[in-house]
Amino acid sequence: MARAFIGHQTFKGRGTSSNPAGRFESAVREAVDDGWYREEVVDSPNEIVQPDKARTVITSNDSPDVGFDNSINPYRGCSHGCVYCFARPSHGYLGLSPGLDFETRLFYKADAAKLLQGELARPGYVCKPIALGINTDAYQPLEKRLQITRGILSVLEQSRHPVTIVTKSALILRDLDLLTSLAKDQLLSVAVSVTSLDAELKRTLEPRTASPQARLRVIRELTASGIPVTVLVAPVIPAITDHELESILEAAREAGAVGAGYVLLRLPYELKDLFREWLANHYPDRAQHVMSLIRQSRGGRDNDPNFGSRMKGTGPYAELLRRRFELASRRLGFRAAGERQNLSTCLFRAPVASPQLTLGF
Repeated sequence: MARAFIGHQTFKGRGTSSNPAGRFESAVREAVDDGWYREEVVDSPNEIVQPDKARTVITSNDSPDVGFDNSINPYRGCSHGCVYCFARPSHGYLGLSPGLDFETRLFYKADAAKLLQGELARPGYVCKPIALGINTDAYQPLEKRLQITRGILSVLEQSRHPVTIVTKSALILRDLDLLTSLAKDQLLSVAVSVTSLDAELKRTLEPRTASPQARLRVIRELTASGIPVTVLVAPVIPAITDHELESILEAAREAGAVGAGYVLLRLPYELKDLFREWLANHYPDRAQHVMSLIRQSRGGRDNDPNFGSRMKGTGPYAELLRRRFELASRRLGFRAAGERQNLSTCLFRAPVASPQLTLGF
């Protein structure tokens, strides 16, 4: 059952200010201020970190909107606290809230490296690029201590298995030794997500992520190490960040990015209410206008779940955004949208079990 908080207190370092029940909850607890008692006000709810007892780590995907078939998510929940994260509703499957629970009730796949080793060693395994950290960032703050992502990368590097990574964390630079080894054989593609160049906006929108300047530094250092980088302007938020589209692309290109993409804000399930709450707290003067532009791009609804349109939207606003992106991408010399880097699968060799790959977990 989701924890309840009285009022709409803004918590330091958190993207949301409430903890609504998930859509699968059969009972809801609501906090009511009766004037007699209040719990002590805290700066931010404490994190609770637990192992996720997974039996497999590779997840298959059949969506035509994304460019991968297989993915691995080392963590569930994410302390980055991005208010717009499309993965928030997935915490409902754990009986937890997509709000503060998503940012503070974190789960890690302790045996991920060992499980991956076994899956790659199966006789019928077919090598395809694995996307790392799609639902939640594989380099979220917890990774610095637990090193689950590094363990996974170690298995992939030793077995010469292709991998793609999307992140908004500077922690990825810690693993340059593994990344450069993969990149030299065309086994790696990295996308760095840049939502805004405004550090103050970043503080409320995605509070525990790397600063905009730190992300540009990541692009610069990865590029200098021979690793191809794509900048992902995601999400584009109407009337909040959309005016930055060209400037983000320019800054990323100057830092060395060779590819570019964007995603229009998506608001599935409970996320639409959490985002409305964020707008009311931080942009009450334009909240109605923001939601109007979103609905214009989503067929009159808050969210369009349909394949083919959910990533970019439809209608005049979405079309204008698409044309702006295409014009800027051509002017800056980014790789064409359909010109993806082809990662090699011919070097793959089934891994041999090694106790070192468990990293002591």
